[in-house]
Amino acid sequence: MGKVRTKVRTCSTTSDDVSRGLNPLSAYSADALVHQKNPPQAMTPCFRTCLREPIPEIGKAALLLQSAVQAHLAGNSELAHDSIRRADLPVIREWTESLWGSNSSYVQYRPVENAPPSLPKEQRVKLRMPTTSEKKALHERDGFHCRFCGIPLIRKEVRERIKKAYPEALSWRSRNIDQHAAFQAMWLQYDHLLPHARGGDNSLDNIVITCAPCNFGRMNWTLEEVGLIDPRTRQAVRSSWTGLEEFR
Repeated sequence: MGKVRTKVRTCSTTSDDVSRGLNPLSAYSADALVHQKNPPQAMTPCFRTCLREPIPEIGKAALLLQSAVQAHLAGNSELAHDSIRRADLPVIREWTESLWGSNSSYVQYRPVENAPPSLPKEQRVKLRMPTTSEKKALHERDGFHCRFCGIPLIRKEVRERIKKAYPEALSWRSRNIDQHAAFQAMWLQYDHLLPHARGGDNSLDNIVITCAPCNFGRMNWTLEEVGLIDPRTRQAVRSSWTGLEEFR
């Protein structure tokens, strides 16, 4: 009996900037385009690199935020304020909202034989999040792009610095609807590949950097349960995107 091949669907963008290397999503998109030109033979089950393809507007927002930081560092606070505000695109919020939450049509659970069970809290690894030194190592390894969908990411600490300087342009309150759409989608997460609730530890081999929608969208399912390819099987995205770390 021959081997069963897995059907792979890759994420991609359609921005014109991809071919010119101007879009922060371009490094990931170029890789995806290779798979589209040379697709594996289609057979079930279907596995994907991400839950949903990123939309071009995320790349546009990232460029606006890059411009905002450059304007801020040059002393042009008015331009920085305007660029941050323009990056708050409703269509990005719609993309994010389509992924996280228990009713997402993009997150479809399928039972997996011998999958690790959910553990009571007292049986889980006590430290749920990586330490400061571990986070630094993850940034050096993964950069500032989601290891699943490839979108550019921004750490919470950077977002808070920008919000302090531009509170009217960068809204961030407790309700999702009151949070800046681009910063919400691009919110950097430390995601356990084997979920913490299923026995996952904080070893660097079990954690990857992801966006909030990919992290919260998968919830506590394993990769196989939602049909995702292990991101460790491919290279992390490398681009000129810095995560806006230079903002001061």
